[in-house]
Amino acid sequence: QRQTLQPTMQSNGSGAAGLGGVKHVVIILSGKGGVGKSTVAAQVALTLASMGKKTGLLDVDLCGPSAVRVLGLEGKEVMQSSQGWVPVYADASQNLAVLSIAFLLKSTEDAVVWRGPKKNSMIKQFLQDVMWGELDYLIIDTPPGTSDEQISTIEFLKASGVNLDGGLIVTTPQAVSVADVRKEISFCRKLEVPVLGVVENMSGFVCPCCEEVTDIFSRGGGEALAKELNLLFLGRVPIDPRLAQSEDMGKSMLEDYPDSACVKILRGVVDQILSVTNG
Repeated sequence: QRQTLQPTMQSNGSGAAGLGGVKHVVIILSGKGGVGKSTVAAQVALTLASMGKKTGLLDVDLCGPSAVRVLGLEGKEVMQSSQGWVPVYADASQNLAVLSIAFLLKSTEDAVVWRGPKKNSMIKQFLQDVMWGELDYLIIDTPPGTSDEQISTIEFLKASGVNLDGGLIVTTPQAVSVADVRKEISFCRKLEVPVLGVVENMSGFVCPCCEEVTDIFSRGGGEALAKELNLLFLGRVPIDPRLAQSEDMGKSMLEDYPDSACVKILRGVVDQILSVTNG
């Protein structure tokens, strides 16, 4: 049965759905919008899946979901079974399960105009009423800021007893972004969420012909922040037109450009995530 948007549906309480089979949970966070957080979340999930890890990607950016477009899953449907919602799989091997509110909207142009309580209810359903099954990693993409979606997600995760490994912080090199990301790190500390590390996204531009990297903006802001706050610096992900094109077309850069500098950097980021989470 196809599932449509029902933000007030009650938990089915079957015990078959939920996070009981999830080994690791990583939340992607940033205090600033437009830093490429959803890109990092999608690429981390794709990279984990390509390594043979059973992976889930949950998009809790309820007002601006993008995971469905980035992964080429537009037009797919979330199904409802007697045991809960069934996520959409992005690959034939079913290594990557995806859930987003975008699957539940009638049109890609529909706006979600909700206050906090409805957002909280939907996030709770995403965590409790979905048949995530056995996962090595659940990657959660959040909207920018330190408000309802982030607080609700963290509170529900802690209440469920799942292993919340921590937050991965995404910033761009510029000082204005780094300043807002400081607030996100403060937010994590207040909620007692470990910070796994910092990714400096859009750090330099990769020429698609020779792969030379040019620092068209600034460089090193995220790395300096990590050093100052004694956090792990996970790497610099450059601007690569091929990555933007792949996401616009719903394709995987890992498959189309496996030897590119950008893909190698992303693999390095994921290797460090696996290391710090003992995955």
